[in-house]
Amino acid sequence: MKKRNAIVGQSGGPTAVINSSLYGVIIEAKRYEEIGTVFGMIHGIEGVLKDELIDLFEETGETLNWLTYTPGAALGGCRYMLKSTDPDDEDIKRIFDVFERYDIGYFFYIGGNDSMDTANKIYEAARKIGYELSVIGIPKTIDNDLPETHHCPGFGSAAKYVATSVKEAGLHTESMYTSEPISILTTVGRNTGWLPASSILAKGSKRDAPHLVYLPEMPFSKEQFLKDVEKIHKEVGGVFIVTGEGLIDEKGKYVGVSESKVALDAFGHPELGSVGEYLKIMIEKELKLHTRTIKLDICQQSAMHFASIRDRDDAILVGKTAVKIAIDGNSGVMITLEEEKGKTGATSLSNVANIERKMPRDLLNKERSLPSEKYIDYVKPLIEGEVKIPIADGLPEYRRLKGR
Repeated sequence: MKKRNAIVGQSGGPTAVINSSLYGVIIEAKRYEEIGTVFGMIHGIEGVLKDELIDLFEETGETLNWLTYTPGAALGGCRYMLKSTDPDDEDIKRIFDVFERYDIGYFFYIGGNDSMDTANKIYEAARKIGYELSVIGIPKTIDNDLPETHHCPGFGSAAKYVATSVKEAGLHTESMYTSEPISILTTVGRNTGWLPASSILAKGSKRDAPHLVYLPEMPFSKEQFLKDVEKIHKEVGGVFIVTGEGLIDEKGKYVGVSESKVALDAFGHPELGSVGEYLKIMIEKELKLHTRTIKLDICQQSAMHFASIRDRDDAILVGKTAVKIAIDGNSGVMITLEEEKGKTGATSLSNVANIERKMPRDLLNKERSLPSEKYIDYVKPLIEGEVKIPIADGLPEYRRLKGR
């Protein structure tokens, strides 16, 4: 087989373990004579369009090892959307011109739903052009909303961080019930509740946070919400609420967002995040209870200091598996993870591109106010273990690729 080069990119928002998948790709690629080198795209597919690539085989073994401890996207992420697979499209022509000049025969893309759409478009364009290219998607998302896979790398560590934050902030709130009885913590999750639901792991008794969890899969009712809060407040003395950022009402509209003011990201998705303030205003106006809001924001994506070993190992595994199946001649697929640790599969990119996997209703309790025991059984194994990261002067020590 003719020796050709590979290219790898990271897309979308980083997770704590996204660099572990990059590590898996590089380390595995070094094992095969069929691969000359692996080029890294700087800021995903934008790096190809701008011809901004680095040779990852030139990085030292020590630097590569540090990828498994370092958050953020080492190559830089992006939210650039390819609009076409037409060989005459300017982006497509530019991409394959770069591929030809660098003799690219393997394309690896680490990302979520939208990133898999990019990978799928590259795959379809290559077929139309007649360019020999193995295209493999590598899953990544803290939202855990990619279909066809039991879970997604990045989710376990984010779930661990969310549950820990709720456990700690819940005790803080409890100690201040007489003056600040209500806390609302918002996680990411535009249309799916996998991550906010993970807060249930913090709950050991009725008194413990979270007391109420609201997910995009549950149509939001203002009246029922206020009843729930008032009831828990009377029973416990305070209320700790966890919500996803994308609550949706009975009419299918995002709660607390004026359509005329919705900002859109590069993929056309609403930029959310104000739901906590909306609920706070509602509680203080209707129930006259002092309320504080907590927004974890990018901290839940980048908390490598408390990352799950299972999650880190899964991230490395999907990177290595992507290279293996590419060498075996596969293309147009995304790597999937099985429930059993260490087992992988693959599914067509067309099965996952721009498709969200929502939480099934059986993962919520009968009142739909808290995740069920079945959900707890699902998520618990994914937060196992803690990555032992290097510490210097009392703080985590992180590093960049030398080529950056």
